[in-house]
Amino acid sequence: MTELPDGFTEDAFLGGQLRLRQPRAGHRAGHDAMLLAAATAARPGDRVADFGAGVGAAGLAVARRVPALRTVLIEMDEALAALARQNATSNLIEAEVIAIDVAAGAEAFAAAGLLPDSFDVVLMNPPFNQSSRHRSSPDKSRESAHVAAATTLESWVGAARRILKTGGVLTLIWRADALTEVLATLDRGFGSLTILPVHGNTSTPANRVLVRAIKGGRAPTALCPGLMLNDQSGVPTKQVQDILAGKATLPLAKL
Repeated sequence: MTELPDGFTEDAFLGGQLRLRQPRAGHRAGHDAMLLAAATAARPGDRVADFGAGVGAAGLAVARRVPALRTVLIEMDEALAALARQNATSNLIEAEVIAIDVAAGAEAFAAAGLLPDSFDVVLMNPPFNQSSRHRSSPDKSRESAHVAAATTLESWVGAARRILKTGGVLTLIWRADALTEVLATLDRGFGSLTILPVHGNTSTPANRVLVRAIKGGRAPTALCPGLMLNDQSGVPTKQVQDILAGKATLPLAKL
């Protein structure tokens, strides 16, 4: 194995099917990225954008599962974008990496080749912690990856709505206690919502929601049974173990 520079680790995901180099400190890929990937519906040949891709975890996990995707990893941090590019290459996955802020606007997106109505799938794990509830971190990259501005969700969903084709699929992960914000934002241009609450265990309220939405969709909203990450003894459930090992997907990924 190639020796890593100081301050970096190489970590196995999907039971070793995906190996990602990432900074030892700051924002690191974990369960949220793998759950998002397992909830993302895509078909071979689809053009897929991963917003806020970081080192590429979620987008590359989808590309590992679904063959022949045209994957675009979008990340504003130049250093993380460079790692995403390296990770795609080292895992033999074809992916374009674009260093741009998701909130940059239509003109900047178009200049980067992210044209309106040109993607089949967008997945996103935006910063979603409230600044009033989140202790400030001395690591500004970590803070920006976790703490949402007042306009974060609206701007990210707006960018997805712009680049998705009609009938295209948006999948996102967000805080469960802000589900009303998600629903209000998706009400502009999206429908056919499928919602999956994510619980730490059977005795705790959901702390995350995974949501799939269709651009221009008109079907009624569907609420899935909750996903339990752990059993009462704190051990990951069999379903979650299979998802993290790359052996299973979530209901939202079924087409």
